[in-house]
Amino acid sequence: FLCLVAQFCCGFFVILILGNFWFLAVLYLLWLYLDWETPCTGGRRSQWVRNWTVWKYFREYFPIHLIKTSDLSPNHNYLLGFHPHGVLVAGAFGNFCTSSSFKNLFPGLTPYLHIMPIWFSCPFFREYIMSAGMVSASKKSVSYVLDNKGGGHASVIVIGGAEESLNAHPGSLTLNILKRKGFIKMALKHGAHLVPVFSFGENELFKQVANPKGSRLRNVQEKLQKIMGFALPLFHARGVFQYSFGLIPYRQPIHTVVGSPIPVKQNLNPTTEEIEQLHALYLQKLRTLFEEHKRNYGIPEHKSLIFE
Repeated sequence: FLCLVAQFCCGFFVILILGNFWFLAVLYLLWLYLDWETPCTGGRRSQWVRNWTVWKYFREYFPIHLIKTSDLSPNHNYLLGFHPHGVLVAGAFGNFCTSSSFKNLFPGLTPYLHIMPIWFSCPFFREYIMSAGMVSASKKSVSYVLDNKGGGHASVIVIGGAEESLNAHPGSLTLNILKRKGFIKMALKHGAHLVPVFSFGENELFKQVANPKGSRLRNVQEKLQKIMGFALPLFHARGVFQYSFGLIPYRQPIHTVVGSPIPVKQNLNPTTEEIEQLHALYLQKLRTLFEEHKRNYGIPEHKSLIFE
């Protein structure tokens, strides 16, 4: 979906350049130059955009639910680790980039969804995603959000990243997390409390072409991901008027469960051992969160998370 909207915005920009409105394109390029750092300095959210009626229908389509398990005091900053990536990341967008129940469940907290910096290079599209509350996933951007002295900021990071989307098959519980420790280091440096978040149903929205590790397709996808910075899963779901094939996601409920915070004491220069210890604790809390709630959302008793 993001790719389609981004392509439309880029196409519109090309039309401005080639048409009689090239001067508007020049003005926008000037604006782009002056505004380049905004995605790394908190973005530019718009409550009007976040309140669009279309997002209400978007959340109700699946539907998307946000489940609170513990209070999050607005006196602290938080780093929310979102799992899994899925194909669409619908739970992250619906809960943190629209006027969902987040504000009522966690009063005083402002969520910032961090996404790949490449998206903010797209003309016009960058304005839209910033207005929805998305910011860059760069270290500078995460630091800006978590450095709020008064607390009340929540960085939401999809830990598995684009690579994890290649595992987004129905029933899959594989998370790319064992080597991902940068978010742990950022939490320590800023004293941001860590909060595991698991979105049940995220991997059920699409069917993906079989791409087991070592297969020719998977090798090509991984190479493209390294070159372009984002993955290209080959997926399909339903159509508008039929249910056999199309690109519209299946209507499967998504339950995004926000776990309890892991208190983190600020450490400007954490050692490798300290990062490893907190990472291990985070994995433990994430697994516990999953095990405590999986029965409520149709996960068989014998199924467990796989970390790789």
